[in-house]
Amino acid sequence: MASAACLVAATAGAGAASHARAGDGIRTVSYHGYRVAVPDTWRMVDLAADPDACVRFDVPTVYLGRPADQAACPADLAGRTIGIVIEPIDDASADRVTAQTAIAPRGTATARQPASHSDTIHVAVPSAGVLVTAAHTPDTEDDARRILASATLGQNAEELSEARLLSRRTQETTAVAALAAGGPQPGTYLGRGFDTCAAPSQSAMNAWRTGSPYGAIGIYISGASRSCAQPNLTATWVTNQTNNGWRLIPIELGMQAPCGTRTPKMSSDTATALSQGATAASSAVNAAQALGIPAGSVIYNDIEHYPSTASCKAAVLSYLSGWTQRLHALGYLSGMYSSGSSGIADVCGAYNDTRYLRVDHLWFAWWNGAADTDAGQYCPDAYYANHQRLHQYAGDVTETWNGVQMSIDRNYLDVAGGTEPQPPAFSVIVDNTTAGQFTASTNWGTSSYSAERSGPDYRFAEPIAASDTAWYRANIPATASYEVSVWYPADPGYNDSTPYLIVTPDGNQSVRVNQRLNGGQWVSLGVFTLPAGDGDRVGVSRWTAGTGYVIADAIRITRV
Repeated sequence: MASAACLVAATAGAGAASHARAGDGIRTVSYHGYRVAVPDTWRMVDLAADPDACVRFDVPTVYLGRPADQAACPADLAGRTIGIVIEPIDDASADRVTAQTAIAPRGTATARQPASHSDTIHVAVPSAGVLVTAAHTPDTEDDARRILASATLGQNAEELSEARLLSRRTQETTAVAALAAGGPQPGTYLGRGFDTCAAPSQSAMNAWRTGSPYGAIGIYISGASRSCAQPNLTATWVTNQTNNGWRLIPIELGMQAPCGTRTPKMSSDTATALSQGATAASSAVNAAQALGIPAGSVIYNDIEHYPSTASCKAAVLSYLSGWTQRLHALGYLSGMYSSGSSGIADVCGAYNDTRYLRVDHLWFAWWNGAADTDAGQYCPDAYYANHQRLHQYAGDVTETWNGVQMSIDRNYLDVAGGTEPQPPAFSVIVDNTTAGQFTASTNWGTSSYSAERSGPDYRFAEPIAASDTAWYRANIPATASYEVSVWYPADPGYNDSTPYLIVTPDGNQSVRVNQRLNGGQWVSLGVFTLPAGDGDRVGVSRWTAGTGYVIADAIRITRV
């Protein structure tokens, strides 16, 4: 690991890394003419000087340069805080400049309100020729955004042409489309697999494919508790591995048990935990689709060991029910990973409890050294018995095959592809222009200003100390659980705390949304019980202490 002193350069060229003290606990870091202010308590690692460094986010760090193959990453890192990676946009990083990457306008170093995907913000800065990745948790997202907003261009910035940047985006889009033939993951497989903190390089995967006993690999595709950067994990990487015969085990490592030590934590309130599980599933599916992992695949939710109590168990099982509901609605299967003595014992203990949905696959950590799917005292043999089990039987081991060494956990799989979940039986979109299904007072104006809108226009109004709700009407076929999502354009002048009202049999529930972020896409408010029949189901209220225009554009209701 490079020390801070190693990064000081009195005369830094365009490709050099440097930093300077800015006072008040802040230092300015410069790379390729991209300058950004970070706390002076952060570690700084020059990857040119230390190319084998593991890019990890469990300690606040700024990494300068191109990440290498990540073979040095230990398998047992725990959690995430915050971190920044600044690297050149070149052939090595091309696959990571995707449709989800925000682009800073020419002559600037910042993008306006870049979206976060799976708790990671990607910003390409053509005027410095760099790709900036900010990894965060829900608690550190504001810090990450402040750091990105501090960026400026130095005199030594070297511009990347628009044609080259668009070419790289096109390459990635083509790679995602090409994976369709890869099939659902992990599919049908009986044998050994491994997981490691960061997806290995292509050369490492090739060496292990021909030399090791493993045929499957766990990959961390989403979640705010992931410790390692994933510079190798792209749609092209996924395509290459499945073409080479590898089976993939997609993993979400996000919210953890409320009684555990790892963060971020799910709510101890079961209704909130249910909604959080559904939201996590939507995020995981977005990540899977961006990598080209198709519907019908299993996504495994990693909930690390926790000291189980009755209330904690109820929260975890509710979270997994929301996770499973949403994955099925989106065409994916659900899996769960945990230690045998906590999460697995709780899930199997509730196998016949109709208050909770069963996951489709069970992945248990029991380091007994036995490469089989016997869960011992943690889960009866009759449960999850139809090719639905994975066993992590050893952990934190180092192995070398064909000269390539990695730190891994060992697994044994007995899984089958199963049947792709049926699509949702009911889904409806209501726009502010949908005839007979949207009502608002004359206090609400109409605008087509933002290109992120749904339909030809949207409605807006100033916030006031009165509701004056704009209502969306829908005919719900049956009293059941439905995901409610909203679409709005984002703008710094729009409201940072817009109240959405959801009509349930137990009264209206309110969810606040920052309409300055994540515009031009469906944003889930959660899963709610909606009553059967035709009536107002979702509203947008003007009663908020937030500032900026309140926006009413479109809503979507989907049965789960």
